Amino acid sequence: MDDEGQLAALEARLRAESGGGFAHRRLVSDAEPAELAELLGEPGHPLWARELAAFRLGLAGDGRAFEPLVLLLNHRDAPRCASAAYALARLGDPRTGRAAAALATNELRVGYALHPVRLLVALRAPEAVPALVTVLERRLAADRDPHREIALACVEGLGALGDPRARDVLGRARDSGRQELAAAARAALRALQAEGGEEAADAAGAGAGGPAEGAGRT
Repeated sequence: MDDEGQLAALEARLRAESGGGFAHRRLVSDAEPAELAELLGEPGHPLWARELAAFRLGLAGDGRAFEPLVLLLNHRDAPRCASAAYALARLGDPRTGRAAAALATNELRVGYALHPVRLLVALRAPEAVPALVTVLERRLAADRDPHREIALACVEGLGALGDPRARDVLGRARDSGRQELAAAARAALRALQAEGGEEAADAAGAGAGGPAEGAGRT
């Protein structure tokens, strides 16, 4: 779904919450960035208005949306987290990876870590692999972990990132006895193996090319 579709979905979700009045319609389409940023800086506005203003500023690449979007990324309502993650990805603020990693690894709010985890993967942020490894290790250490969806997102994300630092924790996930998680870990390890094979082939090709070029010059 593109930006227009995401905004339309957000508008539809917030219409019922806001009552669909003039203020809602103005924030959806007419309000300028300065007005949106002013709203975010003032106390007393309802959550739906703050979410809509932050989302629109995020899509516009306006850094004033960063802090409100980070707060929404860790909200108890999953749809708010999802819209915040989308806007943060579009915002492109260099602080996003660090903020998402802090939220993902906060064990006190692990139930809300799903969208920070997915955002780290989407951004391919430098903080992504260490954060996902930490979260997955904690999930594997729990005897009866209620956050299986988060563990699965970590495994799938580590497979997509293709970083060999994840191999050990993915091996433990594969051997965890948790059927869905183990299957995802096997797929992630195959992806890592394929990634490693491609890198080895590239290195071999570069090594073979060097002497041949040298021989051509003599």
